Amino acid sequence: MSTSTPNMITKNILISGGARGIGRALSRYLLEAGHSVYIFDIDADELKHTTTSHLASYHNTGKVQSAVCNLRDVNDIRSRVKEAADWFDGHRIDVLINNGGIAHPYWKDGKSMEDPATFEQWQAYIETNLTAPFAVSQACISYMKTENPDDGDSGAQKLHGAGPCIIHIGSFRAHQSDPNQEGYASSKAGQLGLMHSMAISLGPLGIRVNLIAPGRIKVAHESKEGDEQGTSWQGQVSEKDVDDHPTNRAGRPKDIADAAMYLMEAGFVTGQDITVDGGALRKK
Repeated sequence: MSTSTPNMITKNILISGGARGIGRALSRYLLEAGHSVYIFDIDADELKHTTTSHLASYHNTGKVQSAVCNLRDVNDIRSRVKEAADWFDGHRIDVLINNGGIAHPYWKDGKSMEDPATFEQWQAYIETNLTAPFAVSQACISYMKTENPDDGDSGAQKLHGAGPCIIHIGSFRAHQSDPNQEGYASSKAGQLGLMHSMAISLGPLGIRVNLIAPGRIKVAHESKEGDEQGTSWQGQVSEKDVDDHPTNRAGRPKDIADAAMYLMEAGFVTGQDITVDGGALRKK
């Protein structure tokens, strides 16, 4: 059931990495709120399931579309962004959520930084988690920037309403790391610098830029396999999750969607990172 209201301004939203996990939940909750969504993902099977099965009712009514996109290929990114803009009404992108990236925080196969083989993994983390958000954002600017219709000036927050925005999905690992997370933690920390620099650079174009840093979010149910097996969020929560969080529970994908919907409408908020981790970083 849609949670939209008669006075709500619907938005055109592009989400990378939207086929599973947090990205899939973001797509669903934003569609439920009445917005239009275009999804990028590298996993064709998972993307097809999400678009035409999990979100079938929205796909059938023309509210969601998707495309396979390789976030390590800048030409593919630029081509797919144009396709998304052409699909949206008005050829406009109102919100970009840079969610796509390598989610596993540790080096593969139990390796450590000492092993030279981790260098290729390092490159993958940086290209996927840091370079890709820059490249996707860059490709979207021409479809997002605002102009004041009264005087022709570009952007400036003479805008009424929240205006267009970019939201990076980072991680609380930018602030605190476990062993053997150099690639993941560094790429997520780099997103913080990217975010606040973009917020200043894109301000004159009327584009706000912020970041959400999730903590431990249980997402196994947000997938094709989770749908087929009937996995629930509650079934993934352990006693350790309760002990580790002052909120007495692990994170839900909805917690990240709630933060995203706040930032979309927070017209006086830019250059900020919001950590959504149940207070985990504040525990000794």
